[in-house]
Amino acid sequence: MDQQTKSPINQTSGFNPKSRTFRSLRPPIHLPPEETPFSAAEYALSLHANHSPWPDSIAIINSSTSHKLSYSEFITRIESVTSYLKNVTKLCKNDTAFILCPNSIEVPVLYFSLLSLGVVISPANPISSESEISHQISLCSPVIAFAVSKTCHKLPKLKHRTILIDSPEFDSILTMSPPAAAATAQRDLEKVRVSQSDSAAIMYSSGTTGRVKGVVLTHRNLMAVIAGYYPSKQERNSPTVMLYTVPYFHVFGFFYSFKSIALSETVVVMERFDLKNMLRAVEKFRVTELAVAPPVVVAMTKSDLTDGYDLRSLETVGCGGAPLGKDVMKVFSDRFPTVDLWQGYGLTESTGVLSRSNDPEESRHWGSVGRLTAACEAKIVDADTGDALPPGKQGELWVRGPIIMKGYVGDPEATSTTLDPDGWLRTGDLCYIDDEGFVFVVDRLKELIKYKGYQVAPAELEQLLQSHPEIADAAVIPYPDEETGEVPMAFVVKQPKSRINERGVMDFVAKQVAPFKKVRRVEFVSAIPKSPAGKILRKELRKMFPMPSSKM
Repeated sequence: MDQQTKSPINQTSGFNPKSRTFRSLRPPIHLPPEETPFSAAEYALSLHANHSPWPDSIAIINSSTSHKLSYSEFITRIESVTSYLKNVTKLCKNDTAFILCPNSIEVPVLYFSLLSLGVVISPANPISSESEISHQISLCSPVIAFAVSKTCHKLPKLKHRTILIDSPEFDSILTMSPPAAAATAQRDLEKVRVSQSDSAAIMYSSGTTGRVKGVVLTHRNLMAVIAGYYPSKQERNSPTVMLYTVPYFHVFGFFYSFKSIALSETVVVMERFDLKNMLRAVEKFRVTELAVAPPVVVAMTKSDLTDGYDLRSLETVGCGGAPLGKDVMKVFSDRFPTVDLWQGYGLTESTGVLSRSNDPEESRHWGSVGRLTAACEAKIVDADTGDALPPGKQGELWVRGPIIMKGYVGDPEATSTTLDPDGWLRTGDLCYIDDEGFVFVVDRLKELIKYKGYQVAPAELEQLLQSHPEIADAAVIPYPDEETGEVPMAFVVKQPKSRINERGVMDFVAKQVAPFKKVRRVEFVSAIPKSPAGKILRKELRKMFPMPSSKM
């Protein structure tokens, strides 16, 4: 193109020396005009309907029961649930639904049904404590909750009664509509005009200032992520068979549930992760692609279990949630030479994606988290001067594009701190982009602890520890752990005459938080180092207690 020859943008790195920004090198995405009413669910289903070589292949499989749904069955169930929620439950556009469910084949059906009605989805971790759930519910203000029999006791009473998706009642809802009724339901759905700018989901993201924040994502955000994957869809003789070990309540699993339908993939769902069961499922269902967190990759490199299963169908392992060390990637490559291991990087605030590897060649750039996703631009900002930096220089990564969140629900201050007036999202991560446009995450400027891909806010644990009558002060930092990435480590100052010990500290926290937030190491100190303004000096804590070198 003539315009390209005149462009100041470097076609190898994507860097524009005039604007000091990086542009994505991916093909442009094609989305409907913004003013066109379109839900993310409708968009994903339309791509499947219009472009799938296998219109009625298997959509989803329960890995433990082998129960399968074809695409036609999946769509019929969506119509049935949508009809029930609209005509019986009387859910309305802009209502919010709180979802407290482990992975199952029912969850994506529910997601598609709710978004078709313009209902905002707010999924939470089913192992969260009641106090954590109470805070999330105060943020999203739901009118209804969907749960399972093991989680429903954690929920308060809402406007509508809680619906259990593992109940006989829900089974009947899934299959209640005969074809004629389904057609009527489809006509009813057309009356619900969902704008692309409407809120689609409120996802939960841990902040460094304390408790979680509710990230508001729009239908357009989800559509942009889906559209970014579509150009890299490979020509195949049979559908990709994708096994999820990532939870549907996490932004990674959430957007994948829509991406997989748009790309006509067959999805194998695990309710909870277990390495042996995952390997058994890869063998049984001839899985071609895994979506995992880093600890799964580490386990695959170390466990002898992999030798006992036929994994020859496996082509790709996609890893996200935290960076993988080069050492781990090398061992994985040696052990599984025919499997491409690629990394992706994103935030809840960016609908789960900012960069990723697209092909085998890109996946071999070890240590990188791939190239910027489609339609996005980035800049590397010097934290001290605010200047945008060229390729190879480290600074905070700022990003802008159609995948960036609307904001934090009910928290305009946090929104304005994270999103600048020009639409740039400050990631809080120290990164650089090399001369070939590959993104490298060096460290987190934010102080979040990454445990198995989950985010743990030190401030939340500190506030909890400080509430103990025998604890005078406390600070929490990440402690490197090869199996999980990082674990929370607490530095505790005892009250005079206190007899609390390491086990007492751990048990106190464990009773009040989700398992992934547990404190797993404790060090007693005489004082917590702080700045004159009272900010905890975590670097000083690391000096007080030398850490093993992290490979993450």
